[in-house]
Amino acid sequence: MPLRTHPKPMDQLFAPWRIEWVERDGGNDEDGCVFCTLPESDADRENRIVARGERAFVLLNNYPYNPGHVMVIPHAHGGEYGVLDDETLLEHARLKQRTFDALREALDPDGFNAGMNLGGNAAGGSIDDHVHTHIVPRWSGDSNFMAVVSDTKVIVEALDDTYDRLHDAFAAQENATSEGKKTAVRLGL
Repeated sequence: MPLRTHPKPMDQLFAPWRIEWVERDGGNDEDGCVFCTLPESDADRENRIVARGERAFVLLNNYPYNPGHVMVIPHAHGGEYGVLDDETLLEHARLKQRTFDALREALDPDGFNAGMNLGGNAAGGSIDDHVHTHIVPRWSGDSNFMAVVSDTKVIVEALDDTYDRLHDAFAAQENATSEGKKTAVRLGL
């Protein structure tokens, strides 16, 4: 019997800056939930927390679909939307609104995709026990030939550069306080 071979060799994309994310502390249970532990740290820039309210924060996605892909995350731990109290729901909504404004100012996208993965593994998210909303800036034609012909997504901007641009855009908003780029912008919501 002939040895089966894969019809196409596996593509490799080298991204050595990703090792920091791979080696980070934290798991996915409540005590080690990355969305619970990151905002407790005083390393906002390193953790890519770009803005904070009292009950929620904005985090750059380490695996972005496009430059500026962020998540708006309530501090309250829970995988069901119904666990959020009214004050948290309101702040989460307002922080999403402020995030759209900051992304428009910083990146000038043509549109957005926004959504939540609810329902555990069936919904497709990698963190299913802490509610969060993905916001992905979109540009006309952003799905280029690389994704079509080689199953490779090209991210055209480094996360640190995106962080700086978003940080500046949040800092320029009304009722925003910035103590420099090492800490997230504090937003009065």
